Amino acid sequence: MPPLITIVARLSDGLPLVASFANSGGGEDLSLQKQQAKEILRNLNSNGRPVSKMSISTSNNKVFHYLVQSNICILTLTEQAYPKRLAFLYLSEVADAFLEFLSQQQQQGKSLGGGVGGSDDCHRMIETVARPYAFIQADPIIQRKQREFMDPKSSINSQKLNQDLSDIHSIMRQNISQVLDRGEKLEQVSQISQNLMSESKKFKWGAKKLSWWAKVNAYAPVAGMGMFVIMVLYWKFFR
Repeated sequence: MPPLITIVARLSDGLPLVASFANSGGGEDLSLQKQQAKEILRNLNSNGRPVSKMSISTSNNKVFHYLVQSNICILTLTEQAYPKRLAFLYLSEVADAFLEFLSQQQQQGKSLGGGVGGSDDCHRMIETVARPYAFIQADPIIQRKQREFMDPKSSINSQKLNQDLSDIHSIMRQNISQVLDRGEKLEQVSQISQNLMSESKKFKWGAKKLSWWAKVNAYAPVAGMGMFVIMVLYWKFFR
C-alpha cells in the first residue's frame, strides 16, 4: 500500500502548495484524515518551531508522518504497518523532488525574461505565493514517488532501507571516533596543563632567587660602607 495522502505545505502558515492522493484500494473514505492533515499543518507553528520530523497515530490504523525541510513541511498518511523509516525516506525524496521542481520553474522564468534570481529563489517563491495548491503541476512527480514506495518489501525499497541504515551506522561510527579523538585531545591538554604547572613552579622558584639576589645587590654596597665606617671608628677610638 503506497502513502495514501501526501501534502507539501508552507511551514509558516500551513498553506498547501501541492497535494496528491493515492487510491486506497477498497474505496476507503479518507475525508476525516484529510481534515486532520490540514489541522496538523495549520498548527505546526502554534508552539514555536516544530520538531523536524514526527509520527502521529490516527484512526483506522493509520499514521501521519511529517518532515520539515527549509520553509516547507511534507506530510503523508500511511498504514500503521508501513515502515516508519521508509516513510521518512519517502518524505525526504518528495521534498528534494519538489524543490528541484521549483528550481526548474524559476529557470524557465529566467529564460522567459522573468525577474527571478538569487540564491533564495525557491524560498521566495514559497513565501510569496498567495493561493493554495499553486504548484499543483508537481502532482505527477509526487505520484511517481508514491508508486516507487508502494511496496515496502520491494528490492529497491529494501536497498534504500539498508543504505539508510548503513548511513546511520557510518554517522554513529564517525561520532564515536570524534568522541575518542576528543578524549585523546583532552588527555593531551591535561598533560600540557601539568607541564605548564610544573614549569610555573620552576619559574616561581627562579623568580624568588632572582628577587633575593636583586636585594643582595641593592643593599650590599650600603652594608659594606656601613661596615667600613664602623671599622674606621673602632680603629680610631678603641685602639
